[in-house]
Amino acid sequence: MANAVTKTKAADVVEFDMSMFEADAGAGNENVTTDDLALPFLKLLSGLDSLLDTHETARKGDIYNTVTGAVVSGKEGLNVIPCAYQRVFIQWVPRGSGTGAPMNVYKPNDPNMPRTERSKEDNKNYVVGGDGDYIEETHQHYVMVLNDDGSTETALIAMKSTQLKKSRKWNSMIQSVTMNGKNGPFTPPRFSHVYRIKAEAEENSKGSWHGWEMSRENPVPDASVYARAKAFSESVLTGDVIVKHQNEDDKGQGADDIPF
Repeated sequence: MANAVTKTKAADVVEFDMSMFEADAGAGNENVTTDDLALPFLKLLSGLDSLLDTHETARKGDIYNTVTGAVVSGKEGLNVIPCAYQRVFIQWVPRGSGTGAPMNVYKPNDPNMPRTERSKEDNKNYVVGGDGDYIEETHQHYVMVLNDDGSTETALIAMKSTQLKKSRKWNSMIQSVTMNGKNGPFTPPRFSHVYRIKAEAEENSKGSWHGWEMSRENPVPDASVYARAKAFSESVLTGDVIVKHQNEDDKGQGADDIPF
C-alpha cells in the first residue's frame, strides 16, 4: 500500500547518543558571519513597554532578553560574568523618525563627534544645527549569562541616562576586587567573578522607574566557563562582536521613559 505506515519494533529503536552533537560541532554554520548575528540585549521592562500587553507573566521591572524573548523576574535577578566594557556616544534621529538605527556611534574624544547643547526641557544633548538629532552617552557592559540549567549565553547591558551612575558603580566594584597570589595582592581580570543583577525601584521629582542593581557573588567556579568568558572578552576587544543598536522608542516599546 502506498500510504502504509511503517511500524518500528522496539528492537529497531537505537538510543540517541548526544555525543554526536559534539562530533558535528559547528556544522551548518560555515556561512554565518558576525553580520548575520544579533547580540542579545538585557533590558529592564518599563511600564510603557508593549511586551506587557502580550506576555502572560512579564511585569514592569523584569529583565528581558531581546533575542531569546526570555523574561526573568527583576526582583530575583540572574547571575552574569562581566566580560568587557565600552563607553560610546550614540547619535539618534528625532523620536518617531528614521529606521530606529543610530546615525553614528562615536568613541570618547572622537574629533568627528558634532557639538551639542543640552536641553533644559528633557536634558538631552541635541546636535547644534541639526534636525533634532541628539547624542546619548551609553555604557556598554558585555556579559555572560549563567543560566540555572548550567548553560551560558552572551549578552549586552546598555546603560544610559540615570543608569550611568549604576554603570560607574559596577565598574568601581569590579576594579576594587583584590586577590592574593604568589607574588602578593593583585587585581583579577574583569571576567573573574560572578555578579547578581536585579532591578530596583527608583524615583525623582519627575517620576519613578526601575534601575539596575548589582552585587558581587563569588569567583567563577568552573574552568570551562572562565575560558568562555575570557574568549568573549577578547572577541569584544578585537572588534569581532558587532552591536546592533535600536532606538526602541521608534518601535513603540517605551524603553526610554526614565525621567531625568
